[in-house]
Amino acid sequence: MMNHTVREEVLLTQQMVRIESSNPGTYEGAMSDFVFDWLKSNTPAEVIREPVSEGRDNIIAILRGESQKHSLTYICHMDTMPVGEGWTHPPLDAEIIDGRLYGRGSCDMKAGLAAAMIAFRNIAQRNIRPKYDFLMIATVNEEDAMTGAEQVVRDGYVNADSYVLDAEPTDSRIQVAHKGKVWFMLHTHGKTCHASTPEKGCDAIAAMAEIITRVRHKLAQLPEHPEMGPCTATFGMIQGGWNPYIVPDECTASLDLRLVPPITDTQVIALVDAAIAEAKKAVPGVACNYTITARRPAIEKDENSFLLNRLKAATGKATGTPLPVDFFPGYTDTAVIASMTGCRNCISFGPGSLEHAHRPDEFVPCDEITRSAAVMTFLAEDILL
Repeated sequence: MMNHTVREEVLLTQQMVRIESSNPGTYEGAMSDFVFDWLKSNTPAEVIREPVSEGRDNIIAILRGESQKHSLTYICHMDTMPVGEGWTHPPLDAEIIDGRLYGRGSCDMKAGLAAAMIAFRNIAQRNIRPKYDFLMIATVNEEDAMTGAEQVVRDGYVNADSYVLDAEPTDSRIQVAHKGKVWFMLHTHGKTCHASTPEKGCDAIAAMAEIITRVRHKLAQLPEHPEMGPCTATFGMIQGGWNPYIVPDECTASLDLRLVPPITDTQVIALVDAAIAEAKKAVPGVACNYTITARRPAIEKDENSFLLNRLKAATGKATGTPLPVDFFPGYTDTAVIASMTGCRNCISFGPGSLEHAHRPDEFVPCDEITRSAAVMTFLAEDILL
C-alpha cells in the first residue's frame, strides 16, 4: 500500500494521536502539556493555562489585536472517547494507510486541533498585529459535561461579539446549527411481592414502560424542523428487578432527548412530567422521580452570520467551490458558547466525518486535514489582516 505524502499538519495530528487523552481514562494532562509547549515554541502568542478541574487545564493562546470589538477564536477539544475494543489498526500508533490516518481521536478531533494550530501559527508568524484578538483555545472535557467550554465563557475569552469556529469533523460541510439536548436519569419505585399475586405489589418496571411509551408518543406529536428533522428520544440504559418471579420494586432508565427548534428544553421537561403523571395513574401506587444530567438548548442557523459568509468564501478559495451548509447532529463547544452568550457567529468546520468517530478503526483522510488548515488560514487572513 502507498502511504500519503505527509505534510506538517498531518505529522502534528500523528504526534497528538500518539498521546492518549481518553475521557474517562488518562484525561488531557499530557495533551495539555504538548499543546502548551507547541504554541509557546512555534508562535509569539501569549499562551495561558486555565485550570478547569484538578489536573485538567484549558490552553489559550492569544494574539492581541488593534480592537477588542470582536475576536476570532478557533476552539478544539483535547479529550477523546476511551480506546475500546475491536481495532484492526493499533489505536495509538497513528498509522497512515492509503491516505487515511487511523487512531483514537484522529477524527474527533485531533486532526481538527492540528489544522487549527497550524492556521493559528501561520497568522502568528506574519508578525502583523491583527485587527482583532485572535485566540487558539484547546479545551478539556468536551466528551463529557463540556466544562472546558463553560470555563472559557466564564473566564471571558469569548462573548456575544466573538467569531468562534470549532474544527469538529463535519463531513466536508459547514455546520451552523445544533440540536438541543436534555438528559434524564429516571427512577420508578414500587412494592415487591410474589409474581403469583401481583395485585399485592406495585410493578416499577411496568411504570417505567408506561413512561417510555408515553414519552415517545408525545414526542412524535411535536413539529419537525425543516432541516434538522424531528425531536428524538433514546432510552440508552435500563435496569430493574430482582428475580423473574418477583414483582419489581425499583427501575432506573436513562433518557436522551434531542430537540429541534422551536421546541425548548423547558417544553420537553414538561412533556416528561406529563408522561410520569400518566404512568402513575396507569400503575397505582408507583412513585417516580428523576435527575437532569445535561441541559442544552437548540441552536438555530443564522443566514446573516458574518462568520458564515466569510467561511463560505474561505472554503471556496481552498476548494474552488464553497462547501454546503447544514447542521451538526451532536453538541459542540461552540454550541455551548452560543447558548451561554447569545453569540450568533458560532460554527463547526473540520476534517473527517462523525460516522467514523467513537468507533474502532477511527480515521481521518489526510487530505481533509490539509484542506482544513488552508481554509482556517484563509479565514483568519480575511477577518484579521
